[in-house]
Amino acid sequence: MAATARHGARALSLVSGGLDSLLATRVVLDQGVHVEGINFFTGFCVEGHTHAIRNKDRARPKRNNALWVAEQLGIKLHIVDIVEDYKEVVFNPQYGYGANLNPCLDCKIFMLAKAREWIDERGFDFVITGEVVGQRPKSQRKDTMPLVQRDSGIGDRLLRPLCAHRLPPTLPERAGWVDRARLYGFSGRSRKPQMALAAEFGFDDYAQPAGGCCFLTDANYSVKLKDLWAARGGRRYELDDIMLLKVGRHIRPAPHFKVIVAREEGENRFLHGYRKQYPHLAPTSHAGPFALLDGDVDAVDVRLAARIVGRYSQGRDADAITLDYTDRNGSVSSIRVVPLRADDMPKDWLL
Repeated sequence: MAATARHGARALSLVSGGLDSLLATRVVLDQGVHVEGINFFTGFCVEGHTHAIRNKDRARPKRNNALWVAEQLGIKLHIVDIVEDYKEVVFNPQYGYGANLNPCLDCKIFMLAKAREWIDERGFDFVITGEVVGQRPKSQRKDTMPLVQRDSGIGDRLLRPLCAHRLPPTLPERAGWVDRARLYGFSGRSRKPQMALAAEFGFDDYAQPAGGCCFLTDANYSVKLKDLWAARGGRRYELDDIMLLKVGRHIRPAPHFKVIVAREEGENRFLHGYRKQYPHLAPTSHAGPFALLDGDVDAVDVRLAARIVGRYSQGRDADAITLDYTDRNGSVSSIRVVPLRADDMPKDWLL
């Protein structure tokens, strides 16, 4: 890899952990520019959380892909917590949502505005992204790319190395910090050009090229988030809320409470970590899942929740099962119930 460019240019690369940001950063590094990475933590990222929890994903690498990319490239990575600031983007996106609750265009503007503030404070010259014209239906169209530059305030200090030939020359190109001839002109949704470039660079282990990195693009997750907002009486969440939405079966038998039931041992362990924050149920007469109760529940609600948990235990066909119920004060009581049969549970309870 080349040494620092003779121009002394310094760039900040938005590193998601995916293939595109890996390649875009490498392209600029190979021109001798000093590059550091930045990864904005919103709480909605897919990688490094559910894949590490669930046994069904045990074949997938248990890693934070942004950190892994930085390690492969030999660059410093700055991880910046934007959980609180990001809420306004999720609640009130100026340009609306995508197919689900993904505010993709507002998200891109927000993150580039944050990156602009970061480089201004630290004396960096420009920002790199792995965007490709036409790859995303909302935020990576040729007509929205200039809008992102304008609204974020980054202007032509934004370099998109993978599709630069399809866009006007930017400041880094005009100033000679990077050679435009050594950039690319990728476009469209196919990832074959990126995969071919990865092979050319010798990268054979990277995050799924077409995989999204945000739960807000996921239809099932969006249903759960809408349900959370309805139950809370408004668009609000805390970090624990959005982390729990990623894990377990979410079952709402009544408007005022839901049951979060683990699907496997990894989720059992994860949900157990919230045992001091939520009332919970654990089968004792048969093997079965750990479950949290979210909402204000009375004795009737708890018995119904226990029957639901029994439905997913090894005692599902038994005449009765026993569970331990722990309330918000930590008091434990034993409950014996008849498990809810599959035909008795309305499909609309399962979010």
